[in-house]
Amino acid sequence: MGRLDGKVAVVTGGASGIGEATVRRFVEEGARCVVADIQDDAGAALVADVGDAAVFLHTDVTEEDDVRAAVGLALERFGRIDCMYNNAGIVGAVGSITQISFEAWSRTIAILLSSVFLGIKHAGAAMVAQGSGSIISTSSTAGVLGGLGPHVYTAAKHGVIGLTKSAANELGPHGIRVNAISPGGTATPMIAGLVLGDHTDTAGVVDRLTSLSFLGYPTLPVDVANAAVYLASDESRCVTGHTLVVDEGSTTAGTTLNPFHVGAGEVVAEAGRRDPG
Repeated sequence: MGRLDGKVAVVTGGASGIGEATVRRFVEEGARCVVADIQDDAGAALVADVGDAAVFLHTDVTEEDDVRAAVGLALERFGRIDCMYNNAGIVGAVGSITQISFEAWSRTIAILLSSVFLGIKHAGAAMVAQGSGSIISTSSTAGVLGGLGPHVYTAAKHGVIGLTKSAANELGPHGIRVNAISPGGTATPMIAGLVLGDHTDTAGVVDRLTSLSFLGYPTLPVDVANAAVYLASDESRCVTGHTLVVDEGSTTAGTTLNPFHVGAGEVVAEAGRRDPG
């Protein structure tokens, strides 16, 4: 018997990295999933691999109609929604606080924070109607401590945690739990691109993160996915308004890797990389 038997989840950014690992773990534990992402080929390949328990929907999480449609597809195809995992994200605007444009700020906030608002809004409405649900959002260790990410990323990830606490307060009486997961440096394509300059070098980023890990091994996407399984399951029925940090203890040990070295100029990363870390 799976830990998520009978449950239905929407996972944004579900086609790669942490999102992909989460979809695979959710399905292994008995859930059915809507994979919501802009990466059409990767999403279709994932659904083909995991079978009828998942369906892909092209979803731009900065568009309210797209987020509404992802929740609606879960209800239409599977009859309910038990978990909304707001996971989609990018690094976004990078650079000195004196040089980042407002346009870059706004785009980054839209993907990293406004999307979480939209996910909570639309999943929350459906969950209120059914009287239960678990909403999970990906924050970051940069949302727990300052100096671990670019300025806009850090602001957005702190915002995710604040919104998690606020929404948990409102939605709790309706039987809905709202929590966040804050990964540290995770061996995803996004981190490989940042640390090594090659998003395909997953083996290299594992070696790099291992050398910096307080525990002597890196955080893998499946480690974050396992945290999501717990928060989506009834095992965490008394946990709400909480931020679960998955970082090998690095924030406690004071050895956290900051892969987002802030330099001059600015970059807005391509929205196709959807795994915050």
